[in-house]
Amino acid sequence: MSLPTPTTSNRAVVTGASSGIGMALATELARRGHSLIVVARSEEILQTLKTRLESEYGVSVDVRPCDLGSPAERQPLLDELATREISVLCNNAGIATFGPVASLDPAYEKQQMQVNAVACHDLVLAVLPGMVERRSGAILNVGSAAGNMPIPNNATYAGTKAFLNTFSESLRGELIGSGVNVTLLAPGPVRTEEIAEEDKTFVDRLVPDRLWVDTEYTARVSLDALARNKMRVVPGPLSQAMSVAGNYVPRGIMAPIVGRFYAKLGEGQQGGA
Repeated sequence: MSLPTPTTSNRAVVTGASSGIGMALATELARRGHSLIVVARSEEILQTLKTRLESEYGVSVDVRPCDLGSPAERQPLLDELATREISVLCNNAGIATFGPVASLDPAYEKQQMQVNAVACHDLVLAVLPGMVERRSGAILNVGSAAGNMPIPNNATYAGTKAFLNTFSESLRGELIGSGVNVTLLAPGPVRTEEIAEEDKTFVDRLVPDRLWVDTEYTARVSLDALARNKMRVVPGPLSQAMSVAGNYVPRGIMAPIVGRFYAKLGEGQQGGA
């Protein structure tokens, strides 16, 4: 099996394309000849990405600035994608919070649910009928190793990623033989480049360098896995360890241990990731 063949009419969609894994996925898809629709809140960054990808790879890139956490803002995007020939969908956009839910901003927690779960579901519903009708398509959902276990002090994020993990693997089972591939990417910590010691954030210092995974590598192995219709790809030692722990360690034992680690993240930073 393989990814759908790029044509002048079809497009690969990448959400959260303004940074990190999303930008790396967009770059790797362009390198493989796919024209794109890139989605994120920052139009300025997307326009810079468009210029670079079109110049380097000769593909067409459509920019769609959108706050996926807003149902009203994402509806025009959904309406457009339902009428376009979408060959690949990379559901990558996501945000996170750390700390006890009771102490966090309720509005931002609700937005997190929208971005991480509801918007991803909406996007799949928009493009899937066309893929099934054409018997050609590929969906990469970026879940998380955090979705494999209960994580106190990261509850909303872990809950949304648990939904996306299970939804992806269930959907893949429904679509076997349809010509539509579905793969779950369940990464741990990733970053674009090495960071000097003096520039490291609290999270960079808390997670050892050897446990970080490069975004370009993550994008490459994820798209390779999607081409093979692999159920799940888990790059990096930390995400692999979390996947094993989530499957085999009793939750009553694991939750307090992981919760203490994420409590430190909550002490060191607030807001999205």
